[in-house]
Amino acid sequence: MHIDFHDKTNSVDEAFTDLIQRLLTFAAGKEGIPEQSEVSVNFVDNKEIQELNRNYRQKDVPTDVISFAMQEEGEGELEIVGDEMPLILGDIVISVDKAKEQAEDYKHSLEREFGFLALHGFLHLVGYDHIEKDEEEQMFQRQEVILDEFGLERK
Repeated sequence: MHIDFHDKTNSVDEAFTDLIQRLLTFAAGKEGIPEQSEVSVNFVDNKEIQELNRNYRQKDVPTDVISFAMQEEGEGELEIVGDEMPLILGDIVISVDKAKEQAEDYKHSLEREFGFLALHGFLHLVGYDHIEKDEEEQMFQRQEVILDEFGLERK
C-alpha cells in the first residue's frame, strides 16, 4: 500500500512514519485491501484539526484523528469503478498535540498512540464506524486485535 505522509508540524520523527507505514500495510492485509491502494496521513496541530472538526463535523474543539474516506458514495453520486486504477482510500489527519497529550494521559508510549490513531483513522476509511454501540464494540475490538498481532500492545 502506498502512503503519502504530510507533516505540517515538522515535528514527527521518521521512526513514527515508518511504524505507521508498516502498521497500516499490515492492517490493509488483514482487511483484504488491494496492495495498490493509496492513503494519506497528515500530521497537524490542535488549531488545524479543530478547524477541520468545526468545518466538517460541526464540533468546535480539537480532536485526535479525523478521516476523510474517498470511497464512500454520496447521495446521487455515480458508483466508484475502475479496476486498473489504484484504490484511493482517503485521508487520515492526526493531531500531534493530542497524540502527545493522550500518550501521557493513558500512560503509554507516543509510538502506541500514533499507531492507535493511524489505525483508527484507517479503519474508518475501510468502512468501520462507532456511531452505534455494536459498531463501536466491533471497531474497537478489531483495533485491539490488529495492534496486538502487529506487536503494538498497551504497556
